[in-house]
Amino acid sequence: MRLVGPDGSQVGVVRLPDALRIARELDLDLVEVAPEASPPVCRLLDYSKYKYEQTIRQKEAKRKQAQVVLKEMKMRPKIDRHDYGTKKGHVERFLGQGNKVKVTIMFRGREMAHTELGSKILNRLTQDLTEIAHVETPPKLDGRNMTIVFAPSRRPKPSGKGADAVGAEGS
Repeated sequence: MRLVGPDGSQVGVVRLPDALRIARELDLDLVEVAPEASPPVCRLLDYSKYKYEQTIRQKEAKRKQAQVVLKEMKMRPKIDRHDYGTKKGHVERFLGQGNKVKVTIMFRGREMAHTELGSKILNRLTQDLTEIAHVETPPKLDGRNMTIVFAPSRRPKPSGKGADAVGAEGS
C-alpha cells in the first residue's frame, strides 16, 4: 500500500505490517483513504481529530447555505392604489432580502363572481416586479384565495437586519 504521513508527505509503498508498526510508533491511526487506487492509499492520522474537523467543516458549510424563507403578502380584490403601492414595496423588500414571496388575493362573498379582478392585480404585480423577480408558481385559484409565488432574480446583498414580519392582512 502507498502510505502518506501525518503531514501529507509521501512515505512510500510499504507492506501492511510495516504501516501498522509505524502507526503504533507515532501513536496515530492508519486510515485507508483511497481503496480503489492501485496500490491502495492509506494515511497516518489521529482519527478522532479527523472526525472532529470533518464535523466542524460540515457545520460551517451548513451555516453558509442560504436559508430560503417564504414570506406572504395578502391583498383583497378591491385594494386601493395607495395600499397596493405599500404592499408592493413590502414585496420588493422581501425579494431584495433574497426571500420568496407568496401573494394571496382573498375573495369574500360575491367577490368570487369576479375573480378576474384578482387576476388583474396579480398580472399588474408581475409586470411591476419583472426587474427583480420571476414567477415561480403561476397564479391559481384555490378555494376563495388566488395565489402566486415570486422568487428573486438575483442574489441579495447581505444585510445585518433581522427577520421582518411575515405579512399583513390588508383592505
